[in-house]
Formats: sequence, structure tokens, C-alpha cells
Amino acid sequence: MQIKDVLLVPGNGAFFYDDQEAIRSGAIQDGFIYVGAPITPGFKSIRIPASSLSVGLVLTDDTVVWGDMMNVQYSGAGGRDPLFDTNQISDLTSRVVAPRLLDVDASRFRGSCTDVLEALERRLPLAVEYGVSQALLRAAAHLQRKTMAEIICGEFNLPLPKHRVPIYCQSGDAREINVDKMILKGVDVLPHGLINSRQKFGVDGQTFMDFVKWVATRTRQIGRPGYNPVLHFDVYGWIGQEIGLEPQRIADFICKVADTVPGFTLNVESPADFGSTHAQIENYAEIVSILDNRNSGARIVVDERCNTLEDVRLFAEAKAAHLVQIKTPDVGSVADTARAVLICKENKVGAYVGGSCTETDLSAQASVHVSVATQADMMLAKPGMGVDEAFSIVGNEQNRLLAILNRRRAQNEKVG
Repeated sequence: MQIKDVLLVPGNGAFFYDDQEAIRSGAIQDGFIYVGAPITPGFKSIRIPASSLSVGLVLTDDTVVWGDMMNVQYSGAGGRDPLFDTNQISDLTSRVVAPRLLDVDASRFRGSCTDVLEALERRLPLAVEYGVSQALLRAAAHLQRKTMAEIICGEFNLPLPKHRVPIYCQSGDAREINVDKMILKGVDVLPHGLINSRQKFGVDGQTFMDFVKWVATRTRQIGRPGYNPVLHFDVYGWIGQEIGLEPQRIADFICKVADTVPGFTLNVESPADFGSTHAQIENYAEIVSILDNRNSGARIVVDERCNTLEDVRLFAEAKAAHLVQIKTPDVGSVADTARAVLICKENKVGAYVGGSCTETDLSAQASVHVSVATQADMMLAKPGMGVDEAFSIVGNEQNRLLAILNRRRAQNEKVG
């Protein structure tokens, strides 16, 4: 057996865990903190530093391969796992997961994930699945002397990819400065916008619409000639919160926004939260149908209520989004992230490999390999909210990977 020891090391996520319910309920920002009492269980304050837990697999040649566990920024919201507790997760991993890791064939990625992450009475926390599967993917890559992307391609019978995956950056609260950064760096999809409060959305959505128009204008002002990014805004359910949960009215509003930025593709993420996965699917499918019948330039992106692989399958099969965010820590195993992309493709729905600002460099790099191997439609620049760091980590990893794959392909063609 190739794994002889397991290391667990507490660490930091790249941003903060936030109590979404408290923020939606009107918590006021004071500098970088939010004032008031938390609402979501597990939160001792509305904003707390993100924590992580690294799992290191010590292989028989004494190489150590790593994966990182963490939860998403808005933990405990929208049907997600509760707030990440490093001590609880470490204890569970030591007792339940570590003994399994010592008994698997680590050169078989999917097989080892199945053996190690198998549920007993209930499923393991998704953060555990996420971090352990990253480490197992790196172990298989090391043992087979391949890239992580090649392991995914081999396990899922996919051809070696040739094309880069578009990168999407998120702005955080420093919207204007970070939009300028994104435009100057030629980001493919921008800016996220963090429209997560009534103040940012505005009465009848006017503040949001003004911001959309400003981003489009700014792109034309300072972008290079011919630069035409996709405009992607996450509104955290505020269209539904402000104008009501009637699909026709939501679709009308989205069309109105799209009409203000002609020449751009407009992605609207999380237009409303209908309270359950079933209701979300039913109503999002109606909104998508209305937009399609109007030949609108707007696309609906689902996030909340679409967490696990099974959720992704349900949304994709129902055509309840134009683009599904596969939010990697919420999906769990990175093998399931790969499966989720392929399910979206089978159903002709866009696949966006996302995640959270709370992640780490290691989880971001693993996500790049899965995204490129499966040829997702776009992937998130992560971790953090600073643009520069995340765009560098994800973009450089993709460029290095494609260079290796191109060389590998040329070698194969020479031998063939």
C-alpha cells in the first residue's frame, strides 16, 4: 500500500466565513466587520476568519501530497454544511478517514475516493471529501508520474484537452478598483459584484442596474481594443427579495438589465431564493424558459440550493439554469466535481467550476486540473477577494498545465 502515514495541519482560508442570514437581515458594515448579533447557528460573530485543515498523505517514497479542507464563505446557508470547525473535522478525520487511507491503492484515484469516502451511518462532511480527494488526486498523479488533469482524463475516458477554460474573477466589496484591475488584465468573465444587501441592490434594483451599466462603460473606456468579457453578477437572491418571487417579473427585470448593456452577454447568478431545491428548480426552469423564448442576451446561473452532485443533476436535467455553478467545497469529492461537469455537458447546460473565496492555493490548483480535464465552460479565480492573487494562481496553473499537455501530446504523436 502506497500511503504509510497521514498528517493533519490546521491552516487559514483565504477570506472569511460570513453569516449570510444576518447580512440579508440588514447587518451594517463598520469598516471590514459587520455590527450586530449572528443568526446562523455556529457563528459567534457575523464575520469570522476562514479556517482550513490540510491533510497530508505520506507515501512510501516519503513524498507528502496535500489537500485542503474548508467550507464556503456563506456556510450554513442555502442547504449547505454548517460552519467549519477545525477541531471537530480533525478528530473525525483522524478516527474515521485516516485508517481507511492506509488501506487503499492510491494509484487508483476514483477507486480510492470511493473506498475512503464511503458513508457509514451518514455521509462524511463535504469539506472532508473535498480535501481528502484533492490529496488522493495528487497521490495518483505522483505515483503515475502524470498531471492531475491526466489522471482525471484517464479515469473518465476523456481526451487530453487542448483549450483553455475562461476564468471568472470576483470583486468583493472593492468593486470599482477591482473592476479596473480585471479589465486591465483582460479577465474573461467579470466582475461578480457582491450584490448581497438592499443597499447594493437599491430600490427596484436601480443601484444594481447603474453598476451594471458602469461596468460596461468602464470596459469600453479602459479595455484593450476588441476586449468583450462576459458580464457576470451575483445578486444573492436580491431580485426576488426586492421585486417578489414571481418568475415572470424576475425575467422581466433581468431582460431590462440586459437591454442596458447591448453587445455583452449578461450572467445573473442567484436571482432569487425560493426556499428549497424543488422550488428553486421549478421556478428557475420557468425563468430560463421565458428568457429563451425572448432570445434574451441574459443567462441564469444557479448557486444556492444547488450544492451536491445530485442537486447538479436535478438542475441540469430540468434545464433550470443556463449555467450551473459547481461549488467545489459543497460538491465534496473532486471526482464528483468532474462528474458534475460531465452531467451538465450531457444535458447541454453550461458548467461553471466555482468554489469560494475561503479556499486555498492547493484547492484552487486542483480545481484548475479538473476544470481543464473536463473542459468546463468557465472556472473561478480563487482563493480570496483580491483579484490579483487568485487570477495569478488559477491562470498560471492553467498555462503551465496546458504547456505540459501540449508537450505530452506532441510526444505521443511522435511515438505513434
